[in-house]
Amino acid sequence: MITKEQVLNAQDNWGKGVVKIGALRDTRIECENFANKFLKEMYSFDDGPVLFKPTKCEIEQFRPTHQEALSYFVAGEDRTCKEDKGFAINPWTKVRFENTNLILENNRAISMGNYFFTDLNGDEAKVEYTFGYKLINGVLKIDVHHSSFPYSIV
Repeated sequence: MITKEQVLNAQDNWGKGVVKIGALRDTRIECENFANKFLKEMYSFDDGPVLFKPTKCEIEQFRPTHQEALSYFVAGEDRTCKEDKGFAINPWTKVRFENTNLILENNRAISMGNYFFTDLNGDEAKVEYTFGYKLINGVLKIDVHHSSFPYSIV
């Protein structure tokens, strides 16, 4: 059975990885290398389909491949999706998860709630998320990632 602690640890590692990508933004090759490693360690692109719907996408809303996810996180001149600006290279100084709840099973876990991204000015961006994890060789990997800004009546 996957434990709550495993999910919280995966969330912490994901947040720290996003922060590190941003911290490396001025050394492009190192940033891309780390982002590739981050995606390989955190997501299950090598083990089956990944359902990834990033927060800031309008034209290419869904990113089922490693390359499309990399484009979203770090952008760059050779980005796969032209609309990408590099979400993780914002940069963020902190990522904080607030889980609404978790569903824990033998080889799968699902978390839903809000996560908060702190920028260099100390301002937080609130984003709604759902992450699905599957246990692969004893490691939780993300195979469902949906993010969106909270609904706002304008």
